[in-house]
Amino acid sequence: MAFSITHKEENGFSIIALQDDAGAEVQIIPGFGALLHAFRVPHGSGHINIIDSYQSDTDLHAGVTGSFKSVKLSPFACRIKDGAYNWKGTDYTIRKSPIHGLLFDQAFTLIKEEATDSFAEISLEHHYAGDDPGYPFPYRCEVQYRLLPEQMLQVTTAVFNLHNAPVPMMDGWHPYFTTGTPVDRLELQFSSTSIVEFDEKLIPTGKVLPYSEFAHGKSMNGVSLDNSFLLDFAAAQPLCTLTDPEKNIRIAFYPDKSYPILQVYTPPHRNSIAIENLTGAPNAFNNGIGLVTVEPGHSAIFQTAIQVNGA
Repeated sequence: MAFSITHKEENGFSIIALQDDAGAEVQIIPGFGALLHAFRVPHGSGHINIIDSYQSDTDLHAGVTGSFKSVKLSPFACRIKDGAYNWKGTDYTIRKSPIHGLLFDQAFTLIKEEATDSFAEISLEHHYAGDDPGYPFPYRCEVQYRLLPEQMLQVTTAVFNLHNAPVPMMDGWHPYFTTGTPVDRLELQFSSTSIVEFDEKLIPTGKVLPYSEFAHGKSMNGVSLDNSFLLDFAAAQPLCTLTDPEKNIRIAFYPDKSYPILQVYTPPHRNSIAIENLTGAPNAFNNGIGLVTVEPGHSAIFQTAIQVNGA
């Protein structure tokens, strides 16, 4: 199999596309949150994009802070209660946004691209200077997208602590998935024995409760979720699947142990569903559930993959 990389302008976007000769294509927008814009695969006589994408640059700028679709979530994901936390005895308050980090609208720079007979990949980086008073810790975030055979996309994030002391870190990725079929006619399965208990403001209480409702798959008809689940890594991969029985499409998720939390969100329009791999639960900077500490001069690496079958 041959792979290739193309740079193109489309609908106001500057896109880097990873392609294979079987017709799969992954589109990335480096200039805005290292955003995963599309994952197109052959389907029937054409193609289907399983990513709920922005339609134009105007749509992106107007909508990203409402939905945060497909952007990189760093150095925290989901929400920090009131944007405030204490780290090593000092109180901090995030100025920019109490949800979904500081890089979601930042430009990433292409630092590597490679296409072989086995894969196509790009690496993008952003140097965060520590300019938000709520997170005055400089670090470098590097995101690698790698398209592999059999319609598999591997996403690897590395964060490098450039500060002179340990820093708190939480990492995530925020794709919304669609098959063109309403969410109510899809089926969801994931391997989890626990759910993070939330209060009425969707802030974790610190408790983890037993939960296995989706262990064997379940229709999403009438089901609304905005919850965090602890993945069961004793189960066989994939640890999560989203299936469209009408179109015979299955989207499978293969997170490694660096992403122990699965966040699932059904937006009100129910035309797509957010399935997020996270290193920790919402408000991890306060409750410590999955919080990662990166020592000065060290790095942390997080990896997941998705695969589209039956298309």
